[in-house]
Amino acid sequence: MSPIARAALWMTGAIASFSAMAVAGRELSAVHDTFEIMMYRSFVGVLVVSLILSVTGTWHQVSTRALGLHALRNAVHFTGQNLWFFAVTVIPLAQVFALEFTQPLWVILLSPLLLGERMTRVRVAAAVIGFVGILIVARPGASSLNIGILTAALSAIFFAMTTISTKKLTRLASIGCIMFWLTVMQAVLGLVASGHDGQIALPTLGTAPYLVLVGLAGLLAHYCITNALAIAPATVVVPIDFARLPTIAVVGMLLYGEALDIWVLVGAAVIFAGNYLNILAETRNTAR
Repeated sequence: MSPIARAALWMTGAIASFSAMAVAGRELSAVHDTFEIMMYRSFVGVLVVSLILSVTGTWHQVSTRALGLHALRNAVHFTGQNLWFFAVTVIPLAQVFALEFTQPLWVILLSPLLLGERMTRVRVAAAVIGFVGILIVARPGASSLNIGILTAALSAIFFAMTTISTKKLTRLASIGCIMFWLTVMQAVLGLVASGHDGQIALPTLGTAPYLVLVGLAGLLAHYCITNALAIAPATVVVPIDFARLPTIAVVGMLLYGEALDIWVLVGAAVIFAGNYLNILAETRNTAR
């Protein structure tokens, strides 16, 4: 099997995982709030990561070095993931995924401020194109700018900040260490946020499978993407990842009767164009 075919196979797993997590999040919203979903998801994550560290004998990689940066990264990611889970319950799934695709564009805009990276003309052009795509997806003049669109857009910004802080952390900690503190810290954050009102809904026979699915799908999706990027360049992986949008649009239509909005697909294509322009430029610079 060729590298591109293997990368496509891994990305198929990522697409299926992201889609499953979105559906599970919506199904859980009738019983659990977003804080509870994140708490139970993190509990599952702690068990899975601990098992992997034990089987691979890599517990020694887990350290308290840069614990403050771990805490900052996980607080940002926790916020973004809660916004994302809320968005999937109030607007069409395709719209959520389309706005989520703006994450790399926010990384472009925030990197000069947070990482000191240089802002090039190509990056500016990519960001402008992406912003046009956001306007097409949201269409503020054609429909009311509701809370779902705002939370989906904000989640992409928080995910971008997560990416930037992760980039810093990879210089100081192993992937196993990062994943361990990710699940542990977010479990604590979820527990505190869920219990602020003195009430935490316990899993039921109906919700338990979805809670496990959310926990496993989140880890599996990122594992699949990491493997795909290790096999093939981003110029190959990113276009495959874009298949997430029509996939979730069909899922939303079949499961929830959501209409296939052509403007969401057009806007997402424009956002993708901005992302891909930047990826091509970065790939050429790396080759030079």
